Formats: sequence, structure tokens, C-alpha cells
Amino acid sequence: MSVNCGAFTETLLESELFGYMRGAFTGAAANKKGLFEVADKGTIFLDEVGDTSLAMQVKLLRVLQERKLRRVGGTEEIPIDVRIIAATNRDLSEMVAENQFREDLFYRISVIPSSFRLCATAGTNIPILADHFLARLNASMERRSIEFPMKR
Repeated sequence: MSVNCGAFTETLLESELFGYMRGAFTGAAANKKGLFEVADKGTIFLDEVGDTSLAMQVKLLRVLQERKLRRVGGTEEIPIDVRIIAATNRDLSEMVAENQFREDLFYRISVIPSSFRLCATAGTNIPILADHFLARLNASMERRSIEFPMKR
């Protein structure tokens, strides 16, 4: 499951992530599972997590720590088992220093941090890396016939 956190208002993002119960707000005609619940036993990708409000960050942190969620308007705790991948174009460590992003959430989502800024400037390395990973794939499949169709 994938969600662009910056594309929703805080209340709409909460409904999308955690779901809601019938009657929780105007227009909530039926119960709806949120993306966390739908992604149970799988992965959810939180794109632009740096654009979430501090209030939403508290709710995300609670889900990460407790491995449970509560739908908007609901009282039942729903257990979930989900892997989270988060991305942002903002410097979260700088945002933490400026109190714009929760430090505890930052450490929860920074288990295996990766930065891809270098890929844009290191275009000449991409064919080398692609060949390396293709060779590993061919070896694992005991094949040599898979090749890239492009010239270099």
C-alpha cells in the first residue's frame, strides 16, 4: 500500500491511514478499513512523511509502538503487523532540530536510512551498478541470457 502524506489534509490522512466507523463524520455511511489495516502482514509506503503535522506524527508513532490502531470514531483496538517504508524530500534531522518533526518518530522510521541524492549526480555509475546486479541475478538463476537491451 502506498500513500502520499502531503497530498491529504490531516483529517483525511487520518481516515485514509486508520479507517473510520460508520457515522464518524458526515458522509461516513459505512465502516472503512484504513491503509494500515489493508496492508496487514505486508508493507505500507508513507511518501512525504515529512509533510505530516505533529498531531499526525503522534498517531503514527502510536501505531508503530503499539502495533495497534483505532479507526476514526471507533473504540476497538485493531492489531496490525505491517512493515513501514517512509520517504521524504525534506531533511528530517534538521526538522527534528527545529521541533517540526518528532524525534521519537524520526528514530522509529530511521532504522535503515538511505539517501538517494547521489544517484542524480552519479549517472555514470548507474550502468555499472545495473550490470553488477544483473550479473548477481543471472548467477542466482544459473542463467547468462538476461541482458540489458541498451547500448552504452
